[in-house]
Amino acid sequence: MPVVREFRLPDLGEGLTGAEVVRWMVEVGEVIAVDQPVVEVETAKAVVEVPCPYGGVVTARYGGVGEEIAVGAPLVTVAVASSAGSVPRGPDEPGVVAAPAAPAAAEVERPLVGFGVAEPGRGGRRRRVGAAAPAPAVVAVAPAAGSAPVGVPAVVGPAVVPVISPLVRRLAREQGVDLTALAGSGPDGLIMRADVERAVAAKAAGPAPAGAVAAVGAVGQEGVVPLRGLRKAVAEKLSRSHREIPAATCWVDVDATELMALRRQLNATPGPKVSVLALLARICTVALARFPELNSSVTADGSGIVRHPAVHLGFAAQGERGLVVPVVRDAQSRSTEQLGEELGRLTEAARSGALTPAELTGGTFTLNNYGVFGVDGSTPILNHPEAAMLGVGRIVAKPWVHQGGLAVREVAQLSFTFDHRVCDGGTAGGFLRFVADCVEQPGMLLRQL
Repeated sequence: MPVVREFRLPDLGEGLTGAEVVRWMVEVGEVIAVDQPVVEVETAKAVVEVPCPYGGVVTARYGGVGEEIAVGAPLVTVAVASSAGSVPRGPDEPGVVAAPAAPAAAEVERPLVGFGVAEPGRGGRRRRVGAAAPAPAVVAVAPAAGSAPVGVPAVVGPAVVPVISPLVRRLAREQGVDLTALAGSGPDGLIMRADVERAVAAKAAGPAPAGAVAAVGAVGQEGVVPLRGLRKAVAEKLSRSHREIPAATCWVDVDATELMALRRQLNATPGPKVSVLALLARICTVALARFPELNSSVTADGSGIVRHPAVHLGFAAQGERGLVVPVVRDAQSRSTEQLGEELGRLTEAARSGALTPAELTGGTFTLNNYGVFGVDGSTPILNHPEAAMLGVGRIVAKPWVHQGGLAVREVAQLSFTFDHRVCDGGTAGGFLRFVADCVEQPGMLLRQL
């Protein structure tokens, strides 16, 4: 006799209560293997593929694209094959009718493994070269008590799309390309990036579909873009920060000529290249050791201040989903080169959308390099519940009084925003002045190391 298993949305990270369905990766009636991704969801932290710990025939799926599902709510139900290798309809199981046998692995229940952001080279569906596609399954869906599957047909024939790369799937989704309509140019008909790009070019050359024109017109008329996923989470967090934290900002112009010269000197020697951000991160860790009250946060009820023993350094990075703040763990124990390597790794992950929820949470202090946008200054909103943020503007050649004369120097503006509850202006000014002195005279760091 088959056993119908209900797979619920697992806890996807710290403080997350739900996720929005981005794309279903399986159909009702499809035979799936243990640990096969069944749905792609967007949380406030990342876009992730969720694998199912059961193998068998999908009998129902819950939630439509764009719908938010709460943690612990049903995602899919799976009829796990019996040892006889079939899923017959039993007298007490009106929701399941005859379906093809699942693979041998489908009879095994495993803990949820492989969870996280889509890995390069890992497709949404598993395929074996030379293996025949599973026969269409006929499944009558019986809703679970208290909930109902959304938008699921009663009779479905699974369509296995020959595409492995998650980047190819994402490109197709963003460009509105139907992968099932493409003929792959890769081995065994595998769909490659070039196939999707050709389809995009052909689509651009032809007339726009009427539905697409209507959709664009509707957005233009209404002028309302719904807050969802990451954008919604950012809006809620910034609003809370603005409501709860009495923030103040101070700033100073600095001569970064010597710091830039030091960077050129370091990068002239063999070894990993050192970025300006890595040097600034190292300066921040030293400054926070001198002013530990700034590496803190106020308790939720406002009755106390939590001093954090480690510096988990967040930094603003522009990703494909917008601005995110990855976190370098234990930054105070890393060398400048190690900081540079971790900053580079997290920046690349942000650009490709591969950051995990754990890499986007737990920060205690933020370094915001808005100079990459070509601006000089900013008064940012603090990354709640952190108590401080250092902002760095663009480094640009300007006239500057140097050693009693006028010279062209590389100048930047530093701004420091802090929670006035954790310290007064003297502490904040002392921190910013120390950072500025280290930028202007990098040799000062040797006295602190």
